[in-house]
Amino acid sequence: MIQYIATTGSTNADLSARLGAAESMPEGYWLVADRQNAGRGRQGRVWSDGAGNFMGSTVVHPQPSDPLPATLALVAGLAAYEATAPLIPAPARAQLKWPNDLLIGSAKLCGILLEAAGSAVIVGIGVNLAQAPQVAGRETIALAAFGPPPDRDLFAASLAAHLDRELGRWRQFGLEPLLCRWLAAAHPVGTPLQVGEPGEAPLSGLFAGLAADGALQLGLADGTTRTIHAGEVRLAPN
Repeated sequence: MIQYIATTGSTNADLSARLGAAESMPEGYWLVADRQNAGRGRQGRVWSDGAGNFMGSTVVHPQPSDPLPATLALVAGLAAYEATAPLIPAPARAQLKWPNDLLIGSAKLCGILLEAAGSAVIVGIGVNLAQAPQVAGRETIALAAFGPPPDRDLFAASLAAHLDRELGRWRQFGLEPLLCRWLAAAHPVGTPLQVGEPGEAPLSGLFAGLAADGALQLGLADGTTRTIHAGEVRLAPN
């Protein structure tokens, strides 16, 4: 159920428009573009594409019995981790950063953008397979840094399968096992972090795990722990 297109502005925007026009779109359907000319990240930031990279979106229809839709960020991040981890040779390894960035060292390999569309949630994922786009103020990396880049279509099929599997686990078993697996794939507890939107004075602390609802736990210098439900999280500079 993967549809490939040559060029579009944004696969997230395409799916949003189609859902807004009352088009029926089942879970498991993906729209994947060779190139995007209006891709975006969090807070409307431009996300430059790159030929040979993965750029695609899918839709999730949350059900009343599902965990909170906000935790889909963790589901998508874990699916991206599972799809990319086998492609990274040791000693390098991918690590998740809350809520859903995927890093190698301090460099961003994958970005995920979740957007509400009526009762549905659109999950947009970009993975640097062949090229590491230049993003102002951000360090990026591509899987091509470790050898020949993976085939985009084969990677798309793998990612779709992993997301389908993670969604099934999220629905069947709830958050607790998901949080345990996410933490195992994340940077270690105690990693210095900064939290805050651009232009704001950042809140500094140490990664202290996840709350039961998937929120970030930030250990502060005064010994208290701050629960972070939203905000931009960065690895603290060395």
